[in-house]
Amino acid sequence: MMEKMAKWFFLIGFALIVNPAFGEDILPEVQIAQPYIELHTGPAMGYPVFYVATKDEWITVLKRRTNWFKVRTRKGKEGWVKLADLAMTLSSEGQPVEIVQQSFASYQQRDFEFGANGGSLDGVPSLSVVASWVWTENIATELSLSQALGDFSENRYATLSITHSPFPEWRWSPYFRLGAGQIQTKPRANLVQSGEDTRTNDLLAASIGVRYYLTQNFVLKLEYQNLVVLTERDENEELEEWKLGFAVFF
Repeated sequence: MMEKMAKWFFLIGFALIVNPAFGEDILPEVQIAQPYIELHTGPAMGYPVFYVATKDEWITVLKRRTNWFKVRTRKGKEGWVKLADLAMTLSSEGQPVEIVQQSFASYQQRDFEFGANGGSLDGVPSLSVVASWVWTENIATELSLSQALGDFSENRYATLSITHSPFPEWRWSPYFRLGAGQIQTKPRANLVQSGEDTRTNDLLAASIGVRYYLTQNFVLKLEYQNLVVLTERDENEELEEWKLGFAVFF
């Protein structure tokens, strides 16, 4: 059992080492055609305006978050402009800039993900809610809260893990995950008269999965997860889980 966990750690470590390096994309530069564009400190109207770029200035588009774009002026000012303002700019050829309302590129530049998964934990139906913080194109931190209800016991478990995506530019994108957490196992009320048999144990988790960008802000995920429950007995307990779910990103 521990040999299997060691293989998981080796697999993800190998993926981190051989992950291909990709050259940086050439960032688009556009020219302001209207009298001015306001740069906000963040990607929403609630953030204050700190700089006003005037007509004929050139700005470089750095990234996108939903309908807001982070830009940099030639003077080095970086801020966020709304889609409607950027749509009024001109390309280097002097043509109006065309902006897709939502695209796979915006998924690659996401910061957060929230989702829900349904699956089977050793033959018992399970349900999970997941929140992820995306640090880079390849690395994310994930917090997962899950529950599995069986005929004999109820399992609740939480894991904090690191996810590595070796090929983030693929629409079908595989990923690997390593994490740790805790699991609480509680016998069903019809089997015991008190909660004395409820136990809490640490656990290790290793996962492999694939995500598929659907459309707009939606992603489909299929994942296999191996859990090792660190018990006080001579042998640890090993659980297997299959999960299918959706996520939205921001």
